[in-house]
Amino acid sequence: MKTKREINKGLILAGLLCLLVLVSILSLAFGSVNIPVGTVVQSLTGQDTSSRWAFIIKTIRMPRTIAGIAAGAAFATAGVLLQGVMNNSLASPNTIGVNSGAGFFVMLSMMCFSDNLFLKPVFAFAGALVTSLVILGLAFLAEKSRATIVLAGIAVSSFLSAGMNMMKTLDSDLTINATQFLIGTLSGSTYKSITVPVIGIFVAVILSCLLSKALNLLGLGDGVARSLGLNVDLFRIIFVILASCLAGLAVSFGGLIGFVGLIVPHICRSLIGHDARVLLPAAGISGAIFVVAADLLGRVLFAPFELPVGIILSICGAPFFIYLLLRKGGKRVNA
Repeated sequence: MKTKREINKGLILAGLLCLLVLVSILSLAFGSVNIPVGTVVQSLTGQDTSSRWAFIIKTIRMPRTIAGIAAGAAFATAGVLLQGVMNNSLASPNTIGVNSGAGFFVMLSMMCFSDNLFLKPVFAFAGALVTSLVILGLAFLAEKSRATIVLAGIAVSSFLSAGMNMMKTLDSDLTINATQFLIGTLSGSTYKSITVPVIGIFVAVILSCLLSKALNLLGLGDGVARSLGLNVDLFRIIFVILASCLAGLAVSFGGLIGFVGLIVPHICRSLIGHDARVLLPAAGISGAIFVVAADLLGRVLFAPFELPVGIILSICGAPFFIYLLLRKGGKRVNA
């Protein structure tokens, strides 16, 4: 028989799913041109397939909304995994430089293979993985101070940012294409550009949820986890690979969107606690809500002009990061 606490967690997850559906419908309805919500519902249910509204919804706003859902779920899930692996509440794809690593490699692919959309996810994953492994190595070399993870991430991000700016300087065509990518935007998302990354993100999120028990054991500390039969080193590498895959694939079509992987896990822990079996799906759904809502806000605030989603999230995320830095100072996530 389920306990009251388990029922409450189930209700929270159900509520988050309903909120995601609502935000997604609003994302399809509002923008530089507003579409009646009833028309959106008719288009989604197949009752309206030929009007100009249906064309806008299916060819422009639907892929953009799907991209927002996938990117939000990816960054938030990656944030939970990295915070658990590194035992640091300030770790996220943005703060430790994983996004920058993926972005550097994506720009490299844009410069060398400008017309190949399918190489972007591959390069992004490779960049995110290399950066994650470098940061993880630095974290273990400087184990006396977990805050070193954030400092190392800042250093690596600065180095990679210099590399991206150098590529922009050397290739004038790249400058035009890379400006919005560096800010972080979902504008221009198409089914062709998001299909492969979205499938990869879906698989990685499912795998992360299936391995949630191991993430819980890692949160108890290496010694306790080993005593309970967990291969700590193996699962740490697996979670780093999954987090790199998630962040890299999201960066490949959304650009350098920041702070989702930092803010969302903390909000979800305050709602449902630290159990990864519930935290991972809650973070994935909440991350999707967060990004889709921010993208919608960027479209309607100054319509017909548009603020990229990366700017909206940075405005929200930077103060939150400072708050965490002052309050927690990089303590263990399960402290």
